[in-house]
Amino acid sequence: MIKKTGLVILLLLVVLVALLVVSEAPVDPVSYNPPQKPEMAGVLAANNLLEKAELLAVGRINGPEDVDVDDRGRVYSGTQDGKIMRLLPDGVVETFAETRGRPLGLHFDERQNLIVCDAYRGLLSIDRDGHITTLATSAEGVPFKFADDLDIASDGIIYFTDASDKFSQEEYLYDLLEARPHGRLISYDPATGRVKVLLKDLYFANGVALSENEDFVLVNETYRYRIRRYWLKGEKAGTNDIFIDNLPGFPDGVSADRKGTFWVALFTVRNDILDRLQPLPLVKTLMSRLPHFLWPKPLPYGFVLALDEGGNIIKSLQEPTGKHLKEITSVQEHGGYLYLGSLNSDRIGRYKLP
Repeated sequence: MIKKTGLVILLLLVVLVALLVVSEAPVDPVSYNPPQKPEMAGVLAANNLLEKAELLAVGRINGPEDVDVDDRGRVYSGTQDGKIMRLLPDGVVETFAETRGRPLGLHFDERQNLIVCDAYRGLLSIDRDGHITTLATSAEGVPFKFADDLDIASDGIIYFTDASDKFSQEEYLYDLLEARPHGRLISYDPATGRVKVLLKDLYFANGVALSENEDFVLVNETYRYRIRRYWLKGEKAGTNDIFIDNLPGFPDGVSADRKGTFWVALFTVRNDILDRLQPLPLVKTLMSRLPHFLWPKPLPYGFVLALDEGGNIIKSLQEPTGKHLKEITSVQEHGGYLYLGSLNSDRIGRYKLP
C-alpha cells in the first residue's frame, strides 16, 4: 500500500513538472518589492466589531460584490451568475435584471437608474423596470477588459475603472502576479456620451469615490496596497498623487458619505508568502502555470477602514475569524448602516453605525 501511494505521488510530481516546463505562462511578470506591512496596532489593532453586523439574504445570493440601496429601501447587488438581485424590506429576494455578464460596482443616479460596471459588458444603465442600456464599452479605442467600480458626481458625470486592460475578471490573479500597470480611471458624461481616460498605468484600478466637495476622486490600486487621488478642481486639477499608501490589506471597494469620510473595503489582509514572491519574476512565472488550488490562499478575514479626507485612518472594523463576514469587496453607507458586499460569499452584511 505504501509503495503504491509513493508511486502515485511520484507520477503526480512528474506530471506537475511537465506542466511547468511545457505549458506557456499566461503572465509576463516583473519584480516588485512590497513595503513592509504596517503593524496591526493602534487604530489597526484587531477587533471583532463586524461580528455585530446583521446578515441579509444568507444562502440566497451568490457573490454580492457591490451593494446599493434605492429610495424605497430596497437593497441591490450583482451576482456571479450575471444577475442584479433585489432584497425587499420584508426579506424577499427577487431578480431585478440580468446582464449576462458579471455585474460588479453599482450606484443609483439622480433619476434612480442603476448604473453598473459589468466586468464583461462594460458600463450599463438599468432603469426602474429593469431595462438595460449600454453606455460605453471602450475608451480611446481600447475596449474595456474589466469594468469594475464607479461613483457618480452631482453633475451626472460617472467616474469608473477598467481594472485591467489585459486580464479579464476570472484572470484577476494573473494581474496580481504580473505586477504591471494595466488599469485605468475613466469618466463618462451622460449629457454628451463622451468617454475620457483620466489616468492610465494603474496597478489594478478598483474602487472609486468622490470627495465631499467633488474636488478630487479616489481610485484604489489593489495590488499596490494603496489609494491614488486624482484632482478634478482647483490649481491641482488634472494631476494625481498618493492619498494613502501601505495599507494592511488589499483595498477593493471605496465609497464616500459625502461628509468627509471614506469607507474602504479590504478583501483580506496582506499575505506574507505573496509579498516574498513578488520580487521573483521566474518564480511567479512558474506559479502562474500551476492549478489555482496550489496558489497561496487569502486568509478569511473581514476588514473595513474609515478614512478622513486627509488620508488618515480614523477607524477600523474587523472580523478576524472570517466566519461571519469575509472577503469584503464593498461598503456603502445608507440610513445609518453600512452595507457590506463580498465577491464570493452568500450574504450581505448590514452594520449599524453608532
